[in-house]
Amino acid sequence: MSTEWDQKLVIGSKARKPVVAKKESDVNAARRAGQAVATDKKLTPGLNTTNPGSDHARIAKLDRENEVAPPSKVAPSVGKAIMAGRMELKLTQKDVAVKINEKTNVIQDYESGKAIPNAQVLGKLERILGVKLRGANIGAKLEGPGAKKKAEAEASASASK
Repeated sequence: MSTEWDQKLVIGSKARKPVVAKKESDVNAARRAGQAVATDKKLTPGLNTTNPGSDHARIAKLDRENEVAPPSKVAPSVGKAIMAGRMELKLTQKDVAVKINEKTNVIQDYESGKAIPNAQVLGKLERILGVKLRGANIGAKLEGPGAKKKAEAEASASASK
């Protein structure tokens, strides 16, 4: 026979929640009653801040060793090149931002050197301003497409004369 039919079902009884005993007498009473008792010792008893313990010093040292370096910012020469190119075309920061479909704050951050470099934004700025902003020769004028072929053709034409 099944023992399910022999058990009592009590409706509305609540399950007992674990109790945190703060006094030693409460813990001893629970032990006498036969209840399961688990005790945990605090790592730093009280609020003694003069001697935090060796664990805290070790953890702080680990934190300092594992710190991630902040991402690099745009070089000041890039900001100056953007500003010079913008001034040469007589454009405001807002005008440039609208042309490259970015916010004005992005242009401000790039010019002040606070922005984290983004190749897409720098490419758009290079195209609009006609100034090289990546790699070597930052601030140099960009020629249009096919400029190398034209320069080679002119060099070969002048050499044949």
